[in-house]
Amino acid sequence: MDDITPTRWLVTGAAGMLGRDLAEVLAGAGADVTALTRAELDVTDAGAVEAAVAGHDVVVNAAAWTDVDGAETEEAAATRINGDGPRALAAACATSGAVLLQVSTDYVFPGDATAPYRHDSPTSPVNAYGRGKLAGERAVLELLPERGYVVRTAWLYGAHGRNFVATMLDLAARRETVDVVDDQRGQPTWTRALARQLRDLGAAAVRGAAPAGVYHGTASGTATWYDLARAAFELTGLDPERVRPTTSERFVRPARRPSYSVLAHERWADAGVAGQPHWREQLSQALRTMAPARSAGA
Repeated sequence: MDDITPTRWLVTGAAGMLGRDLAEVLAGAGADVTALTRAELDVTDAGAVEAAVAGHDVVVNAAAWTDVDGAETEEAAATRINGDGPRALAAACATSGAVLLQVSTDYVFPGDATAPYRHDSPTSPVNAYGRGKLAGERAVLELLPERGYVVRTAWLYGAHGRNFVATMLDLAARRETVDVVDDQRGQPTWTRALARQLRDLGAAAVRGAAPAGVYHGTASGTATWYDLARAAFELTGLDPERVRPTTSERFVRPARRPSYSVLAHERWADAGVAGQPHWREQLSQALRTMAPARSAGA
């Protein structure tokens, strides 16, 4: 990891699952961090954004509308946060000279591939959430061609919010068996592992060592939701046979989900930044931090 102590960082969406880990990881590295929650900074307010960005070297936008199903009926509201918000941040960074790291999603892809999506693979979102996030990507790349970074991630879980792994462990305490879909494949990613990668990318960007553009920030290896649930049971001492496979047809939801969310990681070498560990290694580490947080009601 590069020395980032002279660098001034702004983290938006700092009360969220990723935002909290980002603030902690950056502070742990000795960075000067301003962490603003949604209540403290509305990323769609251009004036407030410009004032907040001023004086910072790196901005990491973790603020987002994350209700994928809700976006289907409130697409304009979701796109305002996920599309217009990044545009306001990019415009402010263009004025101030700051680097912007925009956190995006695998949902910009159609999810029907058979090989990992590259950073330059054609995009074609299958739901409203993906369309809004793609609008945000395009705004950052348009306004910050030399200092804008889009980091797509997927299947996030962590200690500080609602997520699949926490839900599975909660269900384990209340049900003898759980049915989990086995026909969607992706890369389960711990928010702290992503936070560390964003830290290193921001440091490389400030040094001028990381080419601007799109990166894919997910764990190595692949799994289905069924695989992930079984691993979570196994690693916490529960019987993985209590997890039973099923299909997506059993869990119909308002927003269509991609069946294949595997992303390629070829660009990290260009930036001199390490890729993320295998998803099972991440999960093993994460569960040690999630148990105390869950017992404390985080």
